[in-house]
Amino acid sequence: MEILYFVVCLGASILGAISGIGGGVIIKPILDALGTMQVSTISFLSGCTVLGMTTMTLYRNSKAGVRPEKKRGTPLAIGAAIGGLLGKQLFDWVRVASGDPNMAGAVQSFVLAAVTVGVLIFTIQKSKITPFNIENTTVSLIIGFLLGALSSFLGIGGGPINLMILYLCFGLNSKEAAINSIYIILFSQGVSVAQTIFKGIPEFVWLAFVMMVAGGVIGGTVGPIISKKLSLKGVDKIYLCMVVGIILISIYNGMSYLGVL
Repeated sequence: MEILYFVVCLGASILGAISGIGGGVIIKPILDALGTMQVSTISFLSGCTVLGMTTMTLYRNSKAGVRPEKKRGTPLAIGAAIGGLLGKQLFDWVRVASGDPNMAGAVQSFVLAAVTVGVLIFTIQKSKITPFNIENTTVSLIIGFLLGALSSFLGIGGGPINLMILYLCFGLNSKEAAINSIYIILFSQGVSVAQTIFKGIPEFVWLAFVMMVAGGVIGGTVGPIISKKLSLKGVDKIYLCMVVGIILISIYNGMSYLGVL
């Protein structure tokens, strides 16, 4: 099973590094579907994997001269880190209030599906939408906070939500949005993982942890290499296919958690 975890994390991290989705939005739904770990364990291991992937992706891109836009990207990232604390608290509240880990998993899955459907509609209509060009630091902090809170609650790192907002609010193209999204995810996931460690790490198998993080680090190395060879249209196609896949898997997971399937 650990080999399967590695393959899933490797593939998700490669695609996540290319598109800016980050990998967690693919890893978590797939591991949910496998049903081999508790929801809290999946969120923690997925977060650690994404942290490894984003660190390596930013390092590799930096070596190639591709860097996030610090003027607006840093306030977004800081806001996302703070929002990540709230999102984690909200998830813990839902988990405790429901008294059933499956119910918490169902809530995560259906919210992720709903949000991703909105992202899909936006992506299809993207050419008809004129983006804003926000420069205000305070507004960037607020947007980052909301992104971080939502992504941490869903346990996905941000992914497609980040890319939609980076285009809509800041007018970034696919490749610019991808590197800035990875930068934001690094901050939000870093804080989320640190918070989990501080509050208490869920039970997990160490071999699974090692294999997943290894997949994330290798994917974060390979992804930027592939991304340099792709056109903007190529990145957009990969992103669109991933969004559709996430919606389908999330709906399946939500129904499984509720015992419908």
